[in-house]
Amino acid sequence: MGVSAKAFQNWRNRVAPNESTADLCRRTGIKRSTLAQQLVRGNVAVATVVRVARAYGQDPVAVLSEFDGFRGLAEGRRAPSAAELISQVPYQCILEYVLARAGADQEHPAVPKVAGYADSIAVRPWFDAVDPGDLRPKLSAATGIAPQNISAQLTAGRLATRLAVEAARQAGVSLTSGLVVTGVLQPEEGGWPPTGREEALAALTDAELVSLARDRLDALAKVLRKREQDDKYDHALLENLG
Repeated sequence: MGVSAKAFQNWRNRVAPNESTADLCRRTGIKRSTLAQQLVRGNVAVATVVRVARAYGQDPVAVLSEFDGFRGLAEGRRAPSAAELISQVPYQCILEYVLARAGADQEHPAVPKVAGYADSIAVRPWFDAVDPGDLRPKLSAATGIAPQNISAQLTAGRLATRLAVEAARQAGVSLTSGLVVTGVLQPEEGGWPPTGREEALAALTDAELVSLARDRLDALAKVLRKREQDDKYDHALLENLG
């Protein structure tokens, strides 16, 4: 779900009253046919709103807060927790930091190096990091979406925009965090500090860091085992089919 086309047009006319649809599309890089389809359907994608806001120098979070379904978004923007930040660190970076810290000394402590946000943003790890244990049923009750459908989205590595916002609300974290990990907002737009992940990693004790590496490797092993099982099943099925 996006925002009401009528509400979008009203906002757009306030922001750029003298620009045509063609002008807007040229400025934002949005295809005219794409925007036209959204307006005809009466539902404008959140990504479209964000791109227009950026193109006209508006804060995307403040703009989204003007639309139904996103009220209070700007007021709910705050810094992410350490767990959220660490959830967005690839396991390769964690392993490299474990080795770097093991070879460092007190005078020359190891400094964690983390891949750019664009290369490491992931939905499922964030959801698991903020989940106190009952987030799926609470999210389902708040949105009317079945828990299995929520799980299916997470397994596919995605989460619908309003689900992402509501998940953050139910988890008691920054309301913009879900939009950051789903790629709707840039990290800085959502209040995520540029070096936040590195600082969160550096704050871990040796035991916490090793435990984190172990947990990530365990999760990776499960994925790889399932992939191997699926490959074996597919191979056997092909053989039986001749």
